[in-house]
Amino acid sequence: MKAVRKSATVFLGGGRITSALVAGLRLSGYEKPIVVHDRHPRKVLRLKQQYRVVVEHSLGKAVQQAHLLIIAVRPNSVRELLDRIGKISHPVTAVSLAAGVPLSKLRARLGPPVRWARAMPSPVCRSGRGLTAVVFDPELSRSEQQKVKQLFARVGLVVEIPENQFDAFTVTYSCSHGYHALAVLAAAAEKLGLSRRMAQIAALHALTDGLIAWREGKTSLQNLLHEAATPGGISAAAMACMKKSGYTRAVERGLRAGMARARKNAKRR
Repeated sequence: MKAVRKSATVFLGGGRITSALVAGLRLSGYEKPIVVHDRHPRKVLRLKQQYRVVVEHSLGKAVQQAHLLIIAVRPNSVRELLDRIGKISHPVTAVSLAAGVPLSKLRARLGPPVRWARAMPSPVCRSGRGLTAVVFDPELSRSEQQKVKQLFARVGLVVEIPENQFDAFTVTYSCSHGYHALAVLAAAAEKLGLSRRMAQIAALHALTDGLIAWREGKTSLQNLLHEAATPGGISAAAMACMKKSGYTRAVERGLRAGMARARKNAKRR
């Protein structure tokens, strides 16, 4: 396949989030060139076969093709990757997907003509129903900011937030909360005697259908809670027991642990 100079969307890192984003982009009808570089070329062969990406073995050649450069490696690999890239000769918008690594540290490693943004897309973007938070370097032009937003809007909702709220958003919005809650609720229902299939169906309804109705309706969350958990009823008894058992505190502690990890990542980079 013929290389396209300085006009491709280039992913550095071919892991799970790259796979999800590429799948969502192609699902949306995105036909522009997508180039993926990874230290382990065999890792991205599936992306090439399924989604028509160009696999570029050379980091330098991959970067040369980028108009939009997506840094899709783990936080502890960002520093090494940016050092390997070195100086970039042409203007490029770089978007880091690394949690906990602030714009200031990205700029310090790779400065002009590179302009930075951060984005945190959900793996659910694979289906086109994702959610992506973005934050921009003040030096990034409005037109380039819009291009970044338009790319992620192809795979779901995009929200722009201040960088000082980025870690809190990251630890809160993860689809892992829903998956974990579904697994726990279904497992508890099995212990009550439901078959695994029926337990999962009941738990799935509890966690998705009502929330979709809230998102698409106009009733407040508090009113829906009141409606679903009638005082003296079964649901009210279950909710009260969960709260008394430390459910609220466990969620708060979990989010704080995630925030602590993000801050630790930032200090190390």
